[in-house]
Amino acid sequence: MVSQDKEKGERIAKALSRLGVASRRTVETMIAEGRVSVNGEVITHPATFVNDADKICVDGAPIGAKESARLWLYHKPKGVMVSERDPEGRTTIYDILPPAFAGAGALPMPRVMPIGRLDFATEGLLLLTNSGALKRHLELPSTGWLRRYRVRVMGEWQAEFQDQLAAGITVEGIKFGPIHASLEPRQRTGGRHCWLDVSLREGKNREVRRAMQAMGLHVNRLIRISYGPFPLSDLPEGAVREISPKVLREQIGNLLETL
Repeated sequence: MVSQDKEKGERIAKALSRLGVASRRTVETMIAEGRVSVNGEVITHPATFVNDADKICVDGAPIGAKESARLWLYHKPKGVMVSERDPEGRTTIYDILPPAFAGAGALPMPRVMPIGRLDFATEGLLLLTNSGALKRHLELPSTGWLRRYRVRVMGEWQAEFQDQLAAGITVEGIKFGPIHASLEPRQRTGGRHCWLDVSLREGKNREVRRAMQAMGLHVNRLIRISYGPFPLSDLPEGAVREISPKVLREQIGNLLETL
């Protein structure tokens, strides 16, 4: 029997997101398409509550018990969408993610979700997780992990841009937080093309590109090289590397016990 009583557990979209099946919104779409059943009964409404005793199936396959939260580093190539599907038919990360992560026995990767996003033309480090709770925690502004980028711009870099960006600028009515940008150390002057070292903690939509455009600069390459304590390092393009449970526990702390 399917329950509509919230005291009986949690909403099924939240439960399946927590189990790493898909985002809540995607789960709601799957329910509308008749792809989800609980205890043998196909459900048609997202206001369905489940608990650990319920047998949940998606596309006829049973969903197992809650997995431990895990985290992967992924070197996203340029020209790939960070979404499950693209209405324009462009390649997404799910089209090209390797079927197994680099590790002992090359174990298959579970269903993963991106933490934050990189736009179509941006490359570099993208964090992936099987845990909806970990995803939400690391995306919170209050978590405040620093994101660092290498940015190649066309246009002449002016010394005063550094102070303007660090103080926070408003672009099309949207207030950006402090952006710390400077010429890479090996470059003493800007010129018409130069590489910048850029870091920020918020990560609004296309924030780096829009901030540079406000300075009269055009970004023609954007590479995320670190997210919080995790660097891109020597990870090859298109490759995935799992963070060990020990390192993840050191960085996330007691939060892991609640996920």
